[in-house]
Amino acid sequence: MPSPSSMVRVLSSRTVRPPSPRPRERIPFTSWDAAFLSANYIQKGLLFHKPKDQAALSTTAHVVDHLAAALADTLAVYYPVAGRFATEQHKDDTGNVVGCSVHIDCDGQGVEVLHAVADGVSVADVVPPDADVPRDLVGSFFPLDDAVNYDAVDHPLFVVQVTDLADGVFVGFAYNHALSDGTAFWDLVNVWAATARARLGLAPPPSSVTPPVFKRWSADGGPAAPVVLPCADVSELIDRIPPPPLRERMLHFSAESLVALKERARQDLLAAGDAVSAAALTRFQALSSLLWRCITRARRLSPEQETTCRVAINNRARLRPPLPQEYFGTTIYAIGTEPVRAPELLERGHGWAAAAVGRAVAAHTDESIRARVAAWTAKPMVYTARFFDQTATMVGSSPRFDMYGCDFGWGRPVAARSGKGNKSDGKTSLYPGREGGGSMDAELTLTPEHMAALEEDDEFWAAVTPDAPVTKGKA
Repeated sequence: MPSPSSMVRVLSSRTVRPPSPRPRERIPFTSWDAAFLSANYIQKGLLFHKPKDQAALSTTAHVVDHLAAALADTLAVYYPVAGRFATEQHKDDTGNVVGCSVHIDCDGQGVEVLHAVADGVSVADVVPPDADVPRDLVGSFFPLDDAVNYDAVDHPLFVVQVTDLADGVFVGFAYNHALSDGTAFWDLVNVWAATARARLGLAPPPSSVTPPVFKRWSADGGPAAPVVLPCADVSELIDRIPPPPLRERMLHFSAESLVALKERARQDLLAAGDAVSAAALTRFQALSSLLWRCITRARRLSPEQETTCRVAINNRARLRPPLPQEYFGTTIYAIGTEPVRAPELLERGHGWAAAAVGRAVAAHTDESIRARVAAWTAKPMVYTARFFDQTATMVGSSPRFDMYGCDFGWGRPVAARSGKGNKSDGKTSLYPGREGGGSMDAELTLTPEHMAALEEDDEFWAAVTPDAPVTKGKA
């Protein structure tokens, strides 16, 4: 197969703006937003079969027109997405620069929609069964491949690439992670999809959807003040580190497999006399335990090395008072289990590791969130790849995100995939399984050496559900 760069050609580009102007507005960054300035854009995408029953979508060019028109309508509500980032220097009484702040400049600058074609590429090429994700090919479906969130001072906050395949369409999203987290992002995409269906007369307009909340949270309950970063120019804090060579697998866990994993952990805990942890177990904890233990075993860490399982967690419902689900910003932290030496993690078993994840989640309370905000405010920083723990397992994204509800008017997605951004050895992103019912997919990224070792792990593969073949035709 030729290189992806030669197969994917961009045919056109357009700027999509909200349909009518509104007063210019500034939305200040909180600590949660500013901390993500050096991370990559969110790169998530949906793979579809080609439209068959909609005359208005008979070509991919028509699909692009349809998506762009619905996106413009969506931006009327989600207007910050069409903005840019801007910075402001802060000076002391003597005129010396003491720091910089960042805000969203909401002036309708627009998002970008690209139309591309992947010559000779089929749906089956994108989602080969029981094989590595073709990283170079899938990566070519996403724009802004190397961008970090701070680059939105010059680039759009949201860029969409619609790639025409031989028998399908891939819609790739590059979305600024400092603008909002995955919860808000998937809410935006689902409202956009509902708007697209309404334009085809397939559904009523999504007027009943609760509008997003753009007012930023502050710890004291008052108006959010811009956080000041300790630099004369924010670019001083940005760290662009190329990732190491990686392999990637998309692994499916059926609802039945997850129930069995949870029950095995429960029995381990009951045998150890920990009935409280056994009663509180979740399927998420059971899957996280499996990933943590098996990735640690594949790494062959030395006996004295410690490891943790880290989990991206949503702050909205844990604050008191809670933030609404519609809060449109970044509200996530990475929490971690207590450190444990690698041999002890494997010896203590599946149930202990699942309960350790549960304890970390339970400890993430309003009090702990406010303590972290206060600590960050006293010493502001941005996340970079240098903060990554080489012995940790990191679990991100969420199986609660409604990825497969994103029907733009010609059927549900065949699969969800992501680009190369924000990936490292031991990073796993969880997705909902396409069949629903509590199933999950795990997008697992490891170095080639560690992936080869994991492929020999019988405990791990006993829990993985074999891939179902991709069927042709309408999803």
